[in-house]
Parts: sequence; structure tokens; C-alpha cells
Amino acid sequence: MELVPSFALLLQGLSVTMTAPTFASLTTVLTGWLFAGRRTVTRIILRAGDAAPKHFSSYHRLFSAARWSLDAVGLAVFDLISPWLDSIIALALDDTLARKRGLKVFGAGMHHDPLLSTRKTAVMNWGHSWVMLGVLVKFPFRIDRYFCLPILCRLYLNREATVRARRAYRTRPELAAQMLDLLCQHRKSQRFHVVADSLYGGKSVWLQLPANCDLTSRLHLDARLYDRPLARMPGNPGRPRKRGTRRATPRQMLHRRCRHATLNLYGRHDRVRLADAQAVWHAAADRTLRIVAVQPLTGGRSVQAFYSTWANATAEQVLACYAQRWAIEQTFQETKSHLGFEQPPGWSRRAVERTAPVAMLLYSLIVLWFADHGHRHWQAPAHPWYRSKRSPAFADMLDSLRQEILRKTVSTWGLHGTGSRKIIQALQQVASLAA
Repeated sequence: MELVPSFALLLQGLSVTMTAPTFASLTTVLTGWLFAGRRTVTRIILRAGDAAPKHFSSYHRLFSAARWSLDAVGLAVFDLISPWLDSIIALALDDTLARKRGLKVFGAGMHHDPLLSTRKTAVMNWGHSWVMLGVLVKFPFRIDRYFCLPILCRLYLNREATVRARRAYRTRPELAAQMLDLLCQHRKSQRFHVVADSLYGGKSVWLQLPANCDLTSRLHLDARLYDRPLARMPGNPGRPRKRGTRRATPRQMLHRRCRHATLNLYGRHDRVRLADAQAVWHAAADRTLRIVAVQPLTGGRSVQAFYSTWANATAEQVLACYAQRWAIEQTFQETKSHLGFEQPPGWSRRAVERTAPVAMLLYSLIVLWFADHGHRHWQAPAHPWYRSKRSPAFADMLDSLRQEILRKTVSTWGLHGTGSRKIIQALQQVASLAA
């Protein structure tokens, strides 16, 4: 089974990051990955069919021993995304848990499971914790939502796992700062704006933030805020002040006079009370921030506070920018459900650090292919029980790519007559059930 020319041409952008034999193996793996029910290397080889001419060990070595850089491939994917981006590139940053089994799997440990945990009870689970950086893009075929396209991944090792692996311990925010620095150095002339939750809004990311990158994140309601320090008078002895007059905390800002607004975020219309101001944060007094405190009047949400290094933004712009972060949660759900992000069973260091992120990068490639080519052939299903569907989801994009590959494969068989169309339709239905 061979890829359609439009998707194969897209993959050519990755060929500069590795040798020709390694790229041929990667192309075969991605072909089988699209059709495999369970994403193990052996299942992938079987689904690739005639496109896997090498010995099966060659495809195992692609992840465990071949010399290629996952970061270089991720940056190549970013270059493929670049034509769809604006002057200010929006990024999303978060982590997710991939549940695993086995005590000898490299990097596996006990991590917080957000899907099973509640506000009162924290649940831990055994697996891999991945920190992911993705690009937020809005395509013409879906102007109602942002897609988060993953480009860089880091495997987080807890302290026990670092001892077993004999590696230096790095926190999730430190890994995130590494990825941001790598991307911003790759495109020094570009301006970036990353949105992240409160875990990645602290000093570990803030103090390492590149000069060409802004950050929007959550803020503690009792955060200490200050004015900018006044200019030092000539002849005034002593050390110059780092901070000015103490300002009200975000919680205290809501106790004063606020303005009312209606926000259209997360697909909802909510009335809120807003208070915003420019201030400097005690943890980083060298940069002016836009502080926004929100008290929802409808919807049942709690009081929240946000900050952005985009100091000239309005409160509504800060909140709308932070709401884009939801796209990364959709990406996590779709890669786990449709691309088997949690399924690869590799246990060695290189195999673990390379195999699962391929599912993330494949997600980006499929969305890019659909935006450039696949959306022209997609039609909303005519289901009488689902008449409101007008826009494609990721499952539709994956199904469209599978059907295009099958259509190309069947066309080479030279089928003729009235039964050929039924054969093609039957294969397309099987392809839609592949995952």
C-alpha cells in the first residue's frame, strides 16, 4: 500500500533531517500507522503491506538505533506549517499522561492522572508524562476553531525515574523552556506568543522566556503586584528600587468598581465582571504585565486571574488568547483515540523517546494534508440522526486520507465493470473502521 502523491509530497519536507534509507523506513512506518488498529511496530508493518520491503528489524531500529533527531523532524514540521501562520505565531504548551504497563519501561513512573482525579481526590497512574509544544492554527475550512499542531515533545522523568535512568532531573517547566528556546532560536526574526496553564506560568519558564516570545497564563488570586519603580533622582544614595508602590492583588481588584462584559469563549456566552491593570509581578519585576481578574456571573465558574506579557492588550484579548489553549486538550484526546499515542510498547530509551511523539507529528501532517488537499473531496455525511454536522473533525480527516490511499491502490488493479464500484465502496468502509 502506497501513500497518495499529495501526502507523500508533504512528507518530503522531512527528508532533509535524515538519510535516504531512514526516511524510506519512516515513510513505510507512517503508511502502516494510518491503518493499524493497534500501533505496534509489527502491526504497522503488516498494515503497510508491500510498502515494507525491508527486514522487520529495520523498522524496529528506526526508533531504537537509527541516527536521526526528533527535534529536527519537529522543526521541519514547523516549517511546513509556516505558510498558514500570521506575523505573530501562537503556541500552546501543556503535558499529558500516556498510561503504560511494565516496570522496566524506560522513563515510566507514577504521575498525576487528570482524567481520573477530582478536586478533592488526586489519582496517580503508572506511565509516561509528555510535555508538548504545539502551534495554534486556524484553517479556512474550519474558521470556528483552532487546531494545535504538535511540533516538539519532551519526556518528563520523575525523581525516581531519573535515578534509574542515571540522568539529571528536570522539571516540566524546565523542559518547556528548552523547547521554547529551541523554537525561538530556529526563527529569530519571528514573534511568538505561547499560552499555558499555571504550571508553566511561573519563574522556571518566565525567567527563561526568549526575547521574541510573549506568555499568557494563569495568575494566583493573591499574587503580589507593584507599579514600575520611579526614576532615581540624581544624587540619591542607596540601591535603586526594583519595584514601585504595592498594588491591589487580583482578588482585591474585584472588590472595587469593575466593568461588566459578555464573553464568547469555549462556545459559550457568559456575563462576567472584569478588572484589569498594568503592573509588575513580584517574581519578575523587569517586565510590565497586563493583569486581568474575572468574576463570572453566569456559567458557574469560579473567580480567576490571568496575566500576559502582552502589556498593551485589552482584557478581552487576554482572555480570548488564553481560551485558545483548549485546542491542545483536543489534540491530546484525538491523538490518543485515533492515532494510538499511548499504544507503542517500546521499552528502551531511544524507542520510548521517539515512538510515541511520531503519533503527535503524524497528527500535524494529517491536518496539514487535509487543509491543503483533503478538504476539497470531503462531504458531510448524510445521516438522518446527525443533520447538524457541517464541519470535519480529525476523525473525518484521517478517514479521508485512508480512502484516498485505498482509491489510489484499487485504481492500479485495473478493475472494470459494474462490480468494481462496489468493491471500492466496500474497501472504503473497511478503511473507515480500521481504527
